[in-house]
Amino acid sequence: MKLRTKTQSHKDLIRLSTEYFLLPTRDSLTRILCLAVVCLVLIEESLVLISLHLFSLPPNILQLVDLLFGSACSDYSDCEYCDERRRQIKKKYSPSDSYCSAMSRLETTPLLGVLATRPAYKSLGDSTDTLGPGEVSSDAVLSTYKKNFEKTVKNENKKQSSLVTIFSIWNTIMGSSLLTMAWGVERAGLPAALVLVAVMAALCLYTAYILISVNAYHGSDTCSVQALCRLLLGGWAEALAHVFSVLVLLGANIVYWILITNFFYFTVNYFIDLSVSNATEYNTTLLCPNQIVNESLMIPSPAEESRYWGLHTTAPLYTALIVFPLLNFRNVSFFTKFNSLGTLSVFYLLIFVTVKGYAWGINMGALWSETHAARNAAVLSGMLALSFYIHNIIIEIMSNNARQDKNGRDLTIAFVLVTITYTMVGAVFYVCFPLAKSCIEDNILNNFERHDVMTAVARVLLLFQVVTVYPLVAYMLRTEAAILLSLRDTPALMLLVNVCIVVMCILFACFCPNIGTIIRYTGALSGLVHVFALPAALHVRSLHLRGELAHWMTLLYCLLVLAGAANLLMQFFITE
Repeated sequence: MKLRTKTQSHKDLIRLSTEYFLLPTRDSLTRILCLAVVCLVLIEESLVLISLHLFSLPPNILQLVDLLFGSACSDYSDCEYCDERRRQIKKKYSPSDSYCSAMSRLETTPLLGVLATRPAYKSLGDSTDTLGPGEVSSDAVLSTYKKNFEKTVKNENKKQSSLVTIFSIWNTIMGSSLLTMAWGVERAGLPAALVLVAVMAALCLYTAYILISVNAYHGSDTCSVQALCRLLLGGWAEALAHVFSVLVLLGANIVYWILITNFFYFTVNYFIDLSVSNATEYNTTLLCPNQIVNESLMIPSPAEESRYWGLHTTAPLYTALIVFPLLNFRNVSFFTKFNSLGTLSVFYLLIFVTVKGYAWGINMGALWSETHAARNAAVLSGMLALSFYIHNIIIEIMSNNARQDKNGRDLTIAFVLVTITYTMVGAVFYVCFPLAKSCIEDNILNNFERHDVMTAVARVLLLFQVVTVYPLVAYMLRTEAAILLSLRDTPALMLLVNVCIVVMCILFACFCPNIGTIIRYTGALSGLVHVFALPAALHVRSLHLRGELAHWMTLLYCLLVLAGAANLLMQFFITE
């Protein structure tokens, strides 16, 4: 209505000016003034039309036009017409509502409007682009690219290929269980052992894949099993995961300490024997420490140990002098440089077993006549629960895989390689071992005389590898304990935990140096939680949240947990 009134006023003014201009009685000055008024009105109308239909000028420009062509009390003032004009511009031609609201605030409080209004774009100073207006040379462009985008490219390149992922899993799973596999096969019997290896490999593969799939739905690339437990099951599950991670790491520390002591003791004795000119000559390199098998083989009985140098008396204490200083390094990344020794050691053991087996030939004379109680098969199943254990870090490893859609395939290939490696070492050594199968030790290197060259090389290589791995495992144990107890990893705490670890390891090395027994108990106990219970509970909870849980799935996972519990229970009925 106001716009029509304003337009009508313009028309009346033009009409009156034209009439005054055409009157014959008017002088030339009056005619000029009338013509000027008509021109001014037309100019204003033209500016308004141009701003509305061509340039969409903001309202403050229109206000400036009104100030030039009208006074505060005239019909051309900003009292009515400009308000209507601003509303029309907001409705039809404003690029965004935020612009109109910002302009309204500017007009209402012109002194505070600049400070109150947040700019729509960041300033150039906040930009990652460091090129100035004149810096458009090729050198400047390249330097800017390297500065701003090289980190992004490097982060993308951190993703590893499927081949690297497969061998990372294989190398991580391979551990001290490789030395005890033949002993486990002997306790279970060859047929049962082959079945158990295949079944446990399949179960551990399935539960590891469950963790990856649950993380794909509810986690992230930086997530962990403990974080998933807290997210889906609650704080109690996270604490349970940390407790049994500590248990696994503690068992690994004890086993590694016993192995370091063993390798150190026999390596020193090997070099002592080299210095003796009249060393005894043997026609065999095999030993049966448990019993005298064949006197014609001239298998020597163990000599009396010195008061100052004994495998289960003083050698663990001497080991502490070597290892304990390494545990107090604040930065353990130095020891990660020797991770390749793990792969080298595994390959050497494969060659070692292959060469010895080829030299012995197949010895199956009394193989099928030896019977084994069914409960003794649990020795191998308990060991395998730890031998295939990678569940607490599988999410972190698979998150680095460049082909996330191939995680299932890569994980399966890695577990197949691990299964083949364990079967090759355990079954081949068991089938080819020329003495009674009951002579096989839980550390197969103990079945060889210390003067055997290949055995000595294996001990030296494994000694160096385990010494460099031990500080890493102790660091992981210390970190898990600090997280579990909500303590800061201070130097005092580090020293206290390291002393406790060393004391406990020395006690086991002196009074319970059987690594096979430690591995099977640790594997059965931690496997019940990390391999069977937690993956099953996480998957059931995930399926429930997604509305895909069926009753038969719940029953299946309950049976899986019961299998893990039965594996643990049977460990207490083993006859050593």
